[in-house]
Amino acid sequence: MSDRAPLDLAATDLAAPVVRLAGVTRSFEQGGVRIDVLRGIDLEIRPGEIVALLGPSGSGKSTMLQAIGLLEGGFGGKIEIAGVDASAQDSAGRTTLRREHLGFVYQFHHLLADFTAIENVILPQLIAGAGQEEAEARATELLESLGLGQRLTHKPSRLSGGEQQRVAVARALANRPALVLADEPTGNLDEATADKVLGQFLGLVRGEGSAALIATHNERLALAMDRVVRLHDGRLG
Repeated sequence: MSDRAPLDLAATDLAAPVVRLAGVTRSFEQGGVRIDVLRGIDLEIRPGEIVALLGPSGSGKSTMLQAIGLLEGGFGGKIEIAGVDASAQDSAGRTTLRREHLGFVYQFHHLLADFTAIENVILPQLIAGAGQEEAEARATELLESLGLGQRLTHKPSRLSGGEQQRVAVARALANRPALVLADEPTGNLDEATADKVLGQFLGLVRGEGSAALIATHNERLALAMDRVVRLHDGRLG
């Protein structure tokens, strides 16, 4: 039996940063050599703030997002999500934190191929406990706001790359997360489509009142956000 405290969402500090990292580290062993990917990361993101995480490929951006997203273990330091110390939670508590507070957008959309656009956005809501009618209304609202009102019943194979990624954005925001984590969300799109999708993404995040941390190596796209933090040699600068 775990000796970690159960998660009590009612006890969270609503005035706290959406996420707070203090001295977060991550190392790997490769061929008998220790590789330090994150070397003491300190970061706070406030409610409603959109932050660009800028760095070249291989700089550790994805590893940092995995740490904040509570997607794997092995991290040192402290990570707080909505005022809750994630390291003090058991597996169920971390799952609750992800479900209640976080949304994810990846470079590749990872949509369910056998489900329509609207079904892809409905499903995470049902998993979180929403009713069918409520989930369908929310999914329709999000997809229409992203210009996909005529594509609700299309499966991913019938959508363009930009449309697929917009469905992924809607899915990430479906459960009204406090923080959206996006890993190169337009990296698989041509420049014109990337600009359009990013503009819609940022507009929707701001409209929803969510915060976002968006990893990119594109300086031009990063300038569209509220703040830029740079990851270099495992440290933020």
